[in-house]
Amino acid sequence: MNRLFLPAETPVEQALHGLAAAHPGLLDLHEDPLYVTARERHPARRVGLVSGGGSGHEPLHTGFVGAGMLDAAVPGRIFASPHNRQVYEASKAVAGPEGVLHVVKNYTGDRINFGIAAERLRADGIPVRRVLVDDDLATESEETATGRRGTGATVLVEKLLGGAADTGAGLDELAALGAEFAAASRSVAVAARAQTAPSRGGEAFALPDGTLEYGVGIHGERAATTVEHPGFERLVDRMTAQVADALPATTGSVLLLVNGLGATTLLELYAIHARVSETLGKRGLEVAGRLVGTFVPALDMSGFSLTLTALREDWAAHWHAPARTPAFPAPESAR
Repeated sequence: MNRLFLPAETPVEQALHGLAAAHPGLLDLHEDPLYVTARERHPARRVGLVSGGGSGHEPLHTGFVGAGMLDAAVPGRIFASPHNRQVYEASKAVAGPEGVLHVVKNYTGDRINFGIAAERLRADGIPVRRVLVDDDLATESEETATGRRGTGATVLVEKLLGGAADTGAGLDELAALGAEFAAASRSVAVAARAQTAPSRGGEAFALPDGTLEYGVGIHGERAATTVEHPGFERLVDRMTAQVADALPATTGSVLLLVNGLGATTLLELYAIHARVSETLGKRGLEVAGRLVGTFVPALDMSGFSLTLTALREDWAAHWHAPARTPAFPAPESAR
């Protein structure tokens, strides 16, 4: 039995129709090719911000289109990169007087298709740069040729870039800032149950009772290690320490994302958040901004990820800048 409540034909298209109908004041839906654009744009913004990737990770990326964040998002099929024509047309539609900036997760398909679109845009005389998000510690090893995957930090990078773009920053400045935001971010994820395989139903992979997939990917990629469940406190403390220890030099302030992978309840996520916040405080790290919820799921996987961004003082204003999108909440300052 397939646990997913999706139509057999054109599930991504129907979902985007539903998203646009639910937020008619925020989004415009374009169907040939498929992408969404923001209806509002800060008058000071000179560079269009475009991101995208496979579907199944909602609200990433389409839920973060709107004033203060992305100008356009390009969805692929479930767990598949969008076509370069989608990226090209969306970028042309929202390019500012100084061009367009692509925010790309570090996956081969995304890099290739955004790269082809960028070449076409440059041939049209539209300046374009790319920010590559590569935060996943599970793939930080010499054996991983592609390097760290792009995961939960994408949301934080998109928000910071949106705030910076609304100050009137130019393309080169935003590209440099985006690279710094990504370099300051690290994540790790764990799962107790795999996501449903959308093509056949049933779990994409099986885990024995009492075990966890430590370092799982957002497309349901198996982790390098299946471990015995160590219990709530030891698991959360291990993940918090791993991510905090991997951060570059920090002034002592961080952004924190506690992210559900699809089937994890808010009851669980808030309990995790409480433990992480306490542990970070003991390490002398102040949480200057936080998100708790399901922002980058892997369909209906049972699990969660932790993301930290080492926050420079001059970046805080970008995080707290106004944003109006279908899925991004008003960020809270640490109390």
